[in-house]
Amino acid sequence: VTAKVAALLDADPKPELRRRPYADKPYWDVERARLGDTRQVPVELIVNGYAVARKNLDADGSLHDVSFETRVDKSSWLALRILPSSHTNPIFVLVDGKPIRASKRSAQWCLEGVDRCWEQKERFIKSDEMADAKQAYNHARESYKQLVAECDPTEPSVRPAKASGK
Repeated sequence: VTAKVAALLDADPKPELRRRPYADKPYWDVERARLGDTRQVPVELIVNGYAVARKNLDADGSLHDVSFETRVDKSSWLALRILPSSHTNPIFVLVDGKPIRASKRSAQWCLEGVDRCWEQKERFIKSDEMADAKQAYNHARESYKQLVAECDPTEPSVRPAKASGK
């Protein structure tokens, strides 16, 4: 995986910002990713939602070439991130033409999200739109149930992050 990556930090750290909980604004700020008092931030390679490699980047505003090596044994999505500052869109990698079934836990979370959304929205749906709404939500449920069934049944519910490189 290769990319050109840039980040920009002021020379002087802002400890008051770095110490804020993630739930406090600003949520995604490169200052929160600063490594100690340096002007570096970690760039991580994400595979199916898990950090598998990490390299430090000088956050001087310049474009830097970054590369990672990883083995992709099954169809997956990959991305880069500087947590908690930025995240790329996924890049989809198909292996042997098989669909991506990266995470049973994630598919189950989506299925549960459809049910929670229905619980919140159902009372606001007009009676003449109810049949279509039920059909759409049932279609979503069935789609996610199928994804859950197609995922690896031996997948652990939580995988530990593997960080490597500097």
